Amino acid sequence: MSLLIYYILIATIMFIALVSTILVGISKTNKEGNPNYDSKTKSNWSRLSWIYIIVIVLGYVAFIVYITRSPS
Repeated sequence: MSLLIYYILIATIMFIALVSTILVGISKTNKEGNPNYDSKTKSNWSRLSWIYIIVIVLGYVAFIVYITRSPS
């Protein structure tokens, strides 16, 4: 299987996770359930951004380790 397929698969999963997270964050139910959410938007987005950065970096590191250790 070509590595391009794996890259496309990983990028697709990350894109779906990002879009899903944003949709949950801006949903009407979420805003009604927590009225303080809008007042803390900056800290929420900042925290969420750091989580994504950490997970993406760790995912790429794990993927590179997997590729380099797999038998050719």
